[in-house]
Amino acid sequence: MTDQNTRLGILLMVATTFVFSVQDGISRHLAAEYNIYMVVMIRYWFFAAFVMAVASRAPGGLRAAVRTAHPRVQIFRGLLLAAEVCIMVQSFILLGLVESHAVFTCYPLLVAALSGPVLGEKVGWRRWTAIGIGFVGMLVILQPGVAVFSPAALIPLVSAFMFALYGLLTRYVSRSDAASVSFFWTGVSGAVIMTLIGVWFWEPMTLVDWGWMACLCLTAAGAHWLLIRAYEVAEASAIQPFAYLQLVFVTLLGLTLFGETLRANVAIGAVIVVGAGLFTLWRARKKGAAV
Repeated sequence: MTDQNTRLGILLMVATTFVFSVQDGISRHLAAEYNIYMVVMIRYWFFAAFVMAVASRAPGGLRAAVRTAHPRVQIFRGLLLAAEVCIMVQSFILLGLVESHAVFTCYPLLVAALSGPVLGEKVGWRRWTAIGIGFVGMLVILQPGVAVFSPAALIPLVSAFMFALYGLLTRYVSRSDAASVSFFWTGVSGAVIMTLIGVWFWEPMTLVDWGWMACLCLTAAGAHWLLIRAYEVAEASAIQPFAYLQLVFVTLLGLTLFGETLRANVAIGAVIVVGAGLFTLWRARKKGAAV
């Protein structure tokens, strides 16, 4: 068992959020030039190779990684995450990195809200209050009566819902499947479905953009490796709040490299959503400590 090192876990989580932000910036660039399905497909090819390499070096090898008590749920998880990635990248093109992530930041609140009906977990009135406040922040971002009715404004919200459901299903299968099993099925099933779709949208790429594609694949694999290491050396409840730094890093990338703007309502709404999300994490940690 790995010794717990919270300081190292925090540093790894900060590095994870930065690398994920760079990955999103590269995805935004490539998806603006080429078909989204093709971009995500190539990314998943590398991701699948990465998870298979990790599984082959783990105890039991690939045979142990394939063995799952929930094959249908594991496959569905992989398909759900692949679809979520496609939708989120589409949001980057339509709304930009800043506003897409400002909306997507609500996914921990969705996890808390859905944990009752999906997993049968009890959500107390304090967390329900935080969830309600968080969605007030969402309305501030989306501007009721204006952007809230725009289909583009709803795209990152759909993505956040899908990612929240993916997280809950991951928690569900973890009751009987090891993390390495879920990781394997996520990469392989996602690669299969994206290949079945993406090959029909193949486009020739320039040599420079193949270089960016290589960077995308490396950052995707690197970020997942950093995340795995972070959870190995520290408790999830201690380092999870630092995942919100991705919103900061992504905003800096959007403003400096892509010429995006940060509207006042987006900044205010994001602060409200992040504050509510941090409270739900704190309550979950406190509740877990009391058990």
